[in-house]
Amino acid sequence: MISFEFQIQDPEGLTAKPAGQLVKEAIACTSKITLRKGEKSGDAKLIFHVLSLSIKKGEKVEVMVEGEKEQEDAAVLEKFIRENLS
Repeated sequence: MISFEFQIQDPEGLTAKPAGQLVKEAIACTSKITLRKGEKSGDAKLIFHVLSLSIKKGEKVEVMVEGEKEQEDAAVLEKFIRENLS
């Protein structure tokens, strides 16, 4: 398993549109992808799980990637997040 953290910079937090884009990227990956904020976690491939985390500006989120292509998938997600969410 590979994990990394990111911090949301958008003043409105992780809203529906960027969350949907993140889910789309996660669905394209073959690995299991989980987002964790504090004690709460959810499947990054399900929009309702991502939105239920209620990620606000400045909060840190851990991304956990597990699978046969976890290194490749983690790199793709980290690049997407760096360019679009943080």
